[in-house]
Amino acid sequence: MDLCAQDAISEAETLLFLTDHLKNVVPAATLSYAFKKTGPAETGFDDTVELRVPGSDDAKRVSVAFFTGERKITYPGLAHAEGNPVLLYFLERDIREMERLTGGRSPYFRKAIRLALAHSARVAKTKLSFNGRDVAVREITVTPYIDDPHRAQIGKYASKTYVFTLSADVPGGVYSVRTFVPSAAGATNDVPLIEERLSFVRVVKGT
Repeated sequence: MDLCAQDAISEAETLLFLTDHLKNVVPAATLSYAFKKTGPAETGFDDTVELRVPGSDDAKRVSVAFFTGERKITYPGLAHAEGNPVLLYFLERDIREMERLTGGRSPYFRKAIRLALAHSARVAKTKLSFNGRDVAVREITVTPYIDDPHRAQIGKYASKTYVFTLSADVPGGVYSVRTFVPSAAGATNDVPLIEERLSFVRVVKGT
């Protein structure tokens, strides 16, 4: 999927797709992530994602095990990876989910995310605790469908928000990716209708 295709590259796109996130990963290694889906709109679940950087002549060729068992999604490996491909794999699944939930088409959602990252993403500098110390992070937030001309057809998912948290101090550069659909106006609590989060867990060397 191409999420960085126009001439002028935004700060958000640079941080997400044009940064060498894997420069702090010494192959061979496996980056492990936890995935969690919650919210009252659908049944939640917990699963895992593993990004493998093999120790070979092509040290940046990576493969992914995205979920396990019946939920497992097969994605092709990626050669000469620099930006962390887990971002693209996460977004590709998210786009398929939007297609399933709304009846829309994947190219439409893919374009909406790309345009939002190019023109309306909010980038903030902050800090968080990682491995017992404070580290600098960049937090990128977009709401791709909030002003969409087809908002009515997208329905309750039009307010879906994406939050990417990146740090050079985290192996692979990606601390977390979170999406959420806020609760309906007038709801008695602030629990999102659907929330999905991919979070870095650890790096295992020599795998």
